[in-house]
Amino acid sequence: MTDIWETKNINPMLIGAEGEPFDSEEYIYELNLDGERCIAYLDKDKTILKNKRNILMLPKVPELSDIHKSINVRCILDGELAVIKDGKPDFFEIQKRSLMSNPVKIEMAAKKYPACFTAFDILYYEDRQVTNLPLTQRKNLLQKAVKSENESFAVSRYIEKNGVAFYELARQNELEGIVAKRKDSRYYFDRRTKDWIKIKYMQDDDFIVLGYVPKETSMNSIILGQYSGKRLIYKGHVTLGVGGEPFRRIKALDKTNCPFSEIPKGNENAVWVKRELVCTVKYMMKTENGGMRQPVFKGLRDDKAPEDCVTNKRIEK
Repeated sequence: MTDIWETKNINPMLIGAEGEPFDSEEYIYELNLDGERCIAYLDKDKTILKNKRNILMLPKVPELSDIHKSINVRCILDGELAVIKDGKPDFFEIQKRSLMSNPVKIEMAAKKYPACFTAFDILYYEDRQVTNLPLTQRKNLLQKAVKSENESFAVSRYIEKNGVAFYELARQNELEGIVAKRKDSRYYFDRRTKDWIKIKYMQDDDFIVLGYVPKETSMNSIILGQYSGKRLIYKGHVTLGVGGEPFRRIKALDKTNCPFSEIPKGNENAVWVKRELVCTVKYMMKTENGGMRQPVFKGLRDDKAPEDCVTNKRIEK
């Protein structure tokens, strides 16, 4: 079997279902942190952080270069990279950081809003892969692997049985929601599994950036798309929240022709761009025809490929 410590090329397991709050003796419940998924490879001398596309993240978050000092044994941890702002994870801040390349700006951002890593699973312990163990056993190993926690490194807490009350607590604090995980579930690389269920308060979805519609008021709209199989589907616009560096990146993309046989209504003056960027849009709920109520541009994400934006699957984070 390939040694995942040596290859360091893990594609993490993904959430495979969404649902309503429920209580069950067969599940544990954790907060859904609004950040960027990361795999941490930690030994006594070094920290390596990689996102879902196996891009090295320490150049973006150098303040986390010493989190290996918080563990007892060599291990591989699955978790969430986040920036806490006003007591809550701030998706915009961590995404802004992940897009930075200027070391001076990164250093300034690290001082103002330092990143943190919260581990919720362990995939490798000491000298062996542990993904075939049930989740509860992996949780015990995770606690055993960790020597200390601090503002840069933490272990995700969870509760048992009381999913409804836990969700209500998350909702009252205007957090993203919770994740229910089956206690006996194994860990499968690069696979969606219904053993993990996302229960969200605020909805969001990921879209391919297809282009933009310039407006005289400078309130530009981004054109959104997703795939259904191999077919590209037009998913409307988002206007609120569009601007700044993310929009400059979109405008800098190479221009192309409309990807649809007929130009969708309202896009007669659109500027179409190559399908290279993915953005996240948050909204209150879906309309009857599948549109989004009160959509707000949340940010670009470099950890997801355009071909992974699939219609009717609002499940990955």
